[in-house]
Amino acid sequence: MTIQVRPLAGDELAAHLPGLAVLRIAVFADYPYLYDGDAEYEHRYLAEFAAAPHAVLVAAFEGPDIVGAATASPMSAQKPEFRSTFEEHGIDTATLFYFGESVLLPRYRGHGIGHAFFDHRESAARRAGAEAATFASVIRPPDHPARPEAYRPLDEFWRRRGYAPVEGLTTQLAWKEHGEAGESPKPMQYWMRSL
Repeated sequence: MTIQVRPLAGDELAAHLPGLAVLRIAVFADYPYLYDGDAEYEHRYLAEFAAAPHAVLVAAFEGPDIVGAATASPMSAQKPEFRSTFEEHGIDTATLFYFGESVLLPRYRGHGIGHAFFDHRESAARRAGAEAATFASVIRPPDHPARPEAYRPLDEFWRRRGYAPVEGLTTQLAWKEHGEAGESPKPMQYWMRSL
């Protein structure tokens, strides 16, 4: 397989928003997120994200098809509920870059694309003057009933990239899971590394 990984911007980014929305819904439907997504919400979210100063959206293409994507932008551009956890812990959000998500269709995993996503986002963060990068992962109990038997968390991959969970740095984000009547808050753990 020949995969090209590169940032999207301007008209090209706007043209791919519907496909990126479909991709996010498909990947996040699986464990551990179990997201019951909505294309209209996703399109708005991605358009808002892309409008932030210094935002980067990196896409993985096989031919004309997007098979994966990752986002990042300055923490100062995030909503107050994202920034407040850091500010309460005395972390200067003006020097921090937030990595929103990294989604990749299952058959393309294990080929280095995840590393390429991090490389592009970390480079964008450094260009914007960030001193550290962070992302959040959902916290699920080991005995969660939807956990597949062969599930392997990404913790070791993240640690090899230099990230570590920050003790006490957690938040709650709400989304609708499959089987839920509406959104409910989910616990999230923040990971960080210096750049």
